[in-house]
Amino acid sequence: MDTEAQPVERDRSSRPSASEEISDTVGPEEGSRSAFADKVAEWLPGGRITLTVLFCLVLLLLVSRFVMQPFEIPSGSMESGLRIGDRVLVNKLAYRFGSEPQRGDVVVFDGTGYFGNADYVKRVVGVEGDHVVCCDKEGRLEVNGRSVDESTFLYRGDSPSEVPFDIVVPERSLFLLGDHRSRSRDSRDHLGSPGGGMVPVGDVIGRADWIAWPAGHWTRLTRPDTYARVPAAGGARG
Repeated sequence: MDTEAQPVERDRSSRPSASEEISDTVGPEEGSRSAFADKVAEWLPGGRITLTVLFCLVLLLLVSRFVMQPFEIPSGSMESGLRIGDRVLVNKLAYRFGSEPQRGDVVVFDGTGYFGNADYVKRVVGVEGDHVVCCDKEGRLEVNGRSVDESTFLYRGDSPSEVPFDIVVPERSLFLLGDHRSRSRDSRDHLGSPGGGMVPVGDVIGRADWIAWPAGHWTRLTRPDTYARVPAAGGARG
């Protein structure tokens, strides 16, 4: 909301009140900071404008490094939700302070040593201890004995997997699949490799929370409700 402060006429002949005298006084600490900024601005070409730009750039770098980082989608493995060229904002604090990736989250992770020397974006299908099977009698993915309806995000025309598998996710690991299964190289392609296609939780960079670009595709990425009905690991198994 744009708010414009209106100037207030002051009787210049009257003496300011005690409260006005205090509020108008610049403390030594504020004065020293201002003096330091003035000296830096004098040293820089462009003065205070350059200083402001540099401050904004440093702030942007800090946010990108520790809080929220943009990533470009390089392939169609997560269509139709994420399209080639989309920019997603990845929340790098999502799994800090004790939080863990959840089934259904879209995550960006470092695939070095597992998928390839690059960053990848996939959906979490299984977490530590989960028993993931493909497929049940109706051709659906099954997690801990519960069939998962992936119709809200699975690419239209794709099956949950052409490759059958029956795995238990190891400790501190994730089983990850792309939404466009027929075009995604994911945990299924590495079942016979060291690590069995699993990705360590520690290699997750963050959770993709928003599609930020293009502007017409601005969307918040949420966890599908279907995974909320999956029982905890160690429960009934089909």
